[in-house]
Amino acid sequence: MISDRVKTGKDKTPHRALFKAMGYTEEELARPLIGVVNSQNEIIPGHIHLDTIAEAVKKGILAAGGTPVEFPSIGICDGIAMGHIGMCYSLPSRELIADSVEVMAAAHAFDGLVLIPNCDKIVPGMLMAAARLNIPSIMISGGPMLAGRISGKASGLSLSNTFEAVGAYNLGKISQTELLAIENEACPSCGSCAGMYTANSMNCLTEALGMGLPGNGTIPAVMAARVRLAKRTGGQIMALVRAGVKPRDIMTAGAFRNALTVDMALGCSTNSMLHLPAIAREAGIELNLNLANEVSARTPNLCRLAPAGGHHVEDLYAAGGIQAVMKELACGGAGASGGTGASGGTGASGGLLDTGALTVTGLTVADNISGAVNMNREVIRPVSKPYSATGGIAALYGNLAPKGCVVKRSAVAPEMLVTENRARVFDSEEAAVEAIFGQKIEKGDVVVIRYEGPKGGPGMREMLSPTSALAGMGLDKDVALITDGRFSGASRGACVGHVSPEAAAGGPLALVREGDIIRIDINGGTIHLCVSDQDLAARRAAWTPPSPRVSSGYLARYTRLVSGADQGAVL
Repeated sequence: MISDRVKTGKDKTPHRALFKAMGYTEEELARPLIGVVNSQNEIIPGHIHLDTIAEAVKKGILAAGGTPVEFPSIGICDGIAMGHIGMCYSLPSRELIADSVEVMAAAHAFDGLVLIPNCDKIVPGMLMAAARLNIPSIMISGGPMLAGRISGKASGLSLSNTFEAVGAYNLGKISQTELLAIENEACPSCGSCAGMYTANSMNCLTEALGMGLPGNGTIPAVMAARVRLAKRTGGQIMALVRAGVKPRDIMTAGAFRNALTVDMALGCSTNSMLHLPAIAREAGIELNLNLANEVSARTPNLCRLAPAGGHHVEDLYAAGGIQAVMKELACGGAGASGGTGASGGTGASGGLLDTGALTVTGLTVADNISGAVNMNREVIRPVSKPYSATGGIAALYGNLAPKGCVVKRSAVAPEMLVTENRARVFDSEEAAVEAIFGQKIEKGDVVVIRYEGPKGGPGMREMLSPTSALAGMGLDKDVALITDGRFSGASRGACVGHVSPEAAAGGPLALVREGDIIRIDINGGTIHLCVSDQDLAARRAAWTPPSPRVSSGYLARYTRLVSGADQGAVL
């Protein structure tokens, strides 16, 4: 056992003495030591209940013959951090989480890990650590929040409705009483916010990747089934330890293609285009935007969950969850893909997935999905009748984004898929939001928000406030938004993010001027600044890089070390 480093032999007498100071018995020390990484705190709705999950996990570990050892992880609530300097810390926290889990696991010689995240950067940070450490690991999330309900509204509410309500209120479309009703009802329970936002996207993709048990992505936080899943997860880590199955045995190239395929079918948050490459990198696998476009081109979009549609993650759970989506892709995708599996060869089912990929169940994808049933063919469309023939995310390239940018195609109105708009240029999110709420943005504009990338932000802030303001004011079908920052999974509309290279690094976005015409062709995968090469060269000659916005602390170190968004914004 790895833990023999800290508990076996006469020379480890001091180590055992310290364990016994905490009450561990000889019998407990004789078993495998399993680190239980609990990110519970009292500032994230998706994490407020994680002590319940951790206790269930520990019971499962004990029942299966292991000794659980709990330790904490930090976590930021992106919603509460939104729209101020707090958002500069969100993406950078991913690296801190990965590093801290690595430090704790290696320093204390754990035999395996159970990772308990739920929201945004905590999920990918923990998966990055698992791939880096490569000791038996499994993830169990806290589960999604229930959708809110309000009188007079047919579909459920979620966090994105609150942001859009602010825009509607500022335009006089709703009253203060209506605004307060939305505030009070939009988030009715603990759990990760109810739409297919970043947290639920990554929890669902964890299941698709094979690192979480079936149900991890969709069982609601408040259901007893979530606690039972946590107990089974605690038991399953012991099976993985005894079998010697490690994360890199599961997180293979084929598994990442599976995750990308499910990503496109679900219409996940564009943040997955930062997180999946970062996790893959830790596993020694290259995953880039070109591969994402290749997968998107052959993967039908089967789901339209909020903010792209009226369904929520609880509806996806009731319809059969991620395993039902994967079965549609594996079995229904044979005709759509010409019988080519996701790994480039023929999959076990002849569909769109590599169904031979190993998962933390100890079984293959094919085994896991064999009993899955699609219970609602409107929530999970069949491959033969998708919402769209191509995936929910698209990567665009052109002279404005030579290294690429991304857009959540499934959340874009049809009339905005191909546009030519005049640029309204802002050097910060705050300046853009002020102009939007000041009703200075008109139909036919494209709002350009720059110097918000990984280095420029720093931290690549999410632009949920401006996108929601535009949607709430009814401009999401007339106005586009382009940024070197990123978007919350709750954003909808023609929102193009991750523009690379970023403005602070001298990317073309820094050269855009007020009134320039920008052509966006999401169908064609292009984005073009309609300015001659000669004019762009002259602008570049006159450009000077801005001074860093932060000169001390963690963000200053992050600014110096972080890569571009096209590489996953990794250190």
